[in-house]
Amino acid sequence: MDEALELAEFLPASFKSPNEQDYVNFLWEAFDANYTSGKYQFAFLAYHMLTMSFVYFKVWQIRQARNAEFQHGLIGFGKEIEKNLLEASTPFAFSTVNERSILRLLKLIDCDNSKIGAYAKLVDDRNNTAHPNGNVFYREVSALETKVREVMRVVREIQAHSQQAIEAIYAQFLADSADPEQREFEDSADQIREVLIHGNYLSTQDIRFCMAYDLGQLAAHPMIAGIQALHESLHSSYAEEVV
Repeated sequence: MDEALELAEFLPASFKSPNEQDYVNFLWEAFDANYTSGKYQFAFLAYHMLTMSFVYFKVWQIRQARNAEFQHGLIGFGKEIEKNLLEASTPFAFSTVNERSILRLLKLIDCDNSKIGAYAKLVDDRNNTAHPNGNVFYREVSALETKVREVMRVVREIQAHSQQAIEAIYAQFLADSADPEQREFEDSADQIREVLIHGNYLSTQDIRFCMAYDLGQLAAHPMIAGIQALHESLHSSYAEEVV
């Protein structure tokens, strides 16, 4: 199912750890195996888990780009949850929080209450299929295809809302990494891969935002030549992936 596979473009292009990559691969394999065998209800469960992983990566990026607003958005979560979210070392740590609560943080990228309510409905649909209630909701492939279209509409919408956050991450990365002698890796490609892509769990769709970023906004930066070199390196390294 081509539309279902499109979700991969919205998930990280690479991961910080093999365990994270293995987990996402496992979910894709579970989706494929159940889809192929006609167990469409279980295929949807795996697909929902991939979709919520996408949400966790977006929330991680919000924390990176708008940390002060992120902290303010945690008011009402409880001190222990707030501490865990602020100190999380992986986006998957957000899975310890109620999914509806995590979705509320998408307000920080201007997703309004009506949109978040629609996103929460997907959680309700997952709950209905995951509990032993005696119902098989997805007996035909057409039922799963309808749900995938709904999911992908939500994913594309959230991605569109995240553009400014991704651009803020990229602008900060360029400013911080412009001097080869002061950054983590002297080689531009290494710096981009390890600090920008891995560090922020950027997806192919996120990289598109970075590649289209207007460097004119950083024209007055004293290290603009180094910034331009990094931007050119991003294009040369990832042009084929974002076609």
